[in-house]
Amino acid sequence: MTSLPLSGIRVLDLSRVLAGPWCGMVLGDFGAEVIKVEHPLRGDDTRDWGLRIGKTETPYFNSVNRNKRSVTLDLKLPEAQQIALDLAKQCDVVIQNFKFGDVERMGLGYEQLKAIKPDIIYCSVSGYDRTGPEAARPGYDLLVQGEAGLMALNGEAHQPPLKFGVAAVDMMTGMYASQAVLAALFERQKTGRGKHIEMALFDCGLMITAYYGLEAMLQQKDPPRYGNAHPSIVPYGVYPAQDGNMVIAVGNNRQFERFCRDVIDRTDLADDERFKNNLGRGAHRDILVPELEREIKKRPRKLLLERLAAAGIPCGEVLGLHEAMTSERAVRGGLVTEQPHPIAGSNHVMAPPYRLDGERLPIRRAPPVLGEGTQEVLSELLGIDANQQAALRSRGVL
Repeated sequence: MTSLPLSGIRVLDLSRVLAGPWCGMVLGDFGAEVIKVEHPLRGDDTRDWGLRIGKTETPYFNSVNRNKRSVTLDLKLPEAQQIALDLAKQCDVVIQNFKFGDVERMGLGYEQLKAIKPDIIYCSVSGYDRTGPEAARPGYDLLVQGEAGLMALNGEAHQPPLKFGVAAVDMMTGMYASQAVLAALFERQKTGRGKHIEMALFDCGLMITAYYGLEAMLQQKDPPRYGNAHPSIVPYGVYPAQDGNMVIAVGNNRQFERFCRDVIDRTDLADDERFKNNLGRGAHRDILVPELEREIKKRPRKLLLERLAAAGIPCGEVLGLHEAMTSERAVRGGLVTEQPHPIAGSNHVMAPPYRLDGERLPIRRAPPVLGEGTQEVLSELLGIDANQQAALRSRGVL
């Protein structure tokens, strides 16, 4: 791909862990130059989470830091703060998720940058509303999954509250943040002015509840939990076949009739007035679903998949994670790549999910080792030569 939409845009990513870095990665995927600032010794927290790759990376870190450079600065030191400020002056976007008030004490707050660069687009990610009483309260994905009601909609009715298998709140906050940054960049073309974007984990977590949240408001109580089933559509969920689990998604009344007649040979269910429409099937799910489960369990998965496909009913296998990552469709789509690594030799990195004009957006840079870009970035953008950098390093600045 010769040209990317955000080519020429430069981003200073002062954030760490997941939500802020996810935003930076999305911008990098679309072609922005992303400079990730990290502590010289520790780096991003996620460099120490999970399985080790080389000396400074983990799968967690790598999942959210492709298409970035790594520059090390100890931002507790005034010299490092000045370097970060000088970098910000040459950037279009700044992303930060410091504890409330910390970034202003470093001289890197929005109002401070806006005074010297009015067109800066500045994205602040926090746990809670920065204008409310919880502004200074640290926010974590797990906390917000609990407080936003997400744990109350996961799992089966008889189970205790259940979190998502991944940090869904962090990830969605990062996606929402990247959308806001793109909108601000678009508006800046017309106005010449920057924007302060404020994203809160709680706000984005509440948005994830979507139709479940609105049903709770309509009923003035929590909707029932259905686990792998759909709260509104029946049958639509995970079902055990004779030799393995599968997903069956009967999306409308015509599909249900074909499912009964052509897949499980139960014309009586298709003709039953209680099950003629989805509202009826939902109201009588306690009667219908056990019947369907018994019929599905009698048959091998391959046969069911063939019949379902022939009937035009969405269906699929339930795969293990490694099976999915190594599946033919993942390989054919180029979704999991192998990137060279200076110590490990190579490591796996997920590709961007976007295709533009038929081409998948490239991995221009593998997730960086700690400090990979320090020398080059500081030399090219700020004119700090090797001797000066050595002196800064000796003082713990870099």
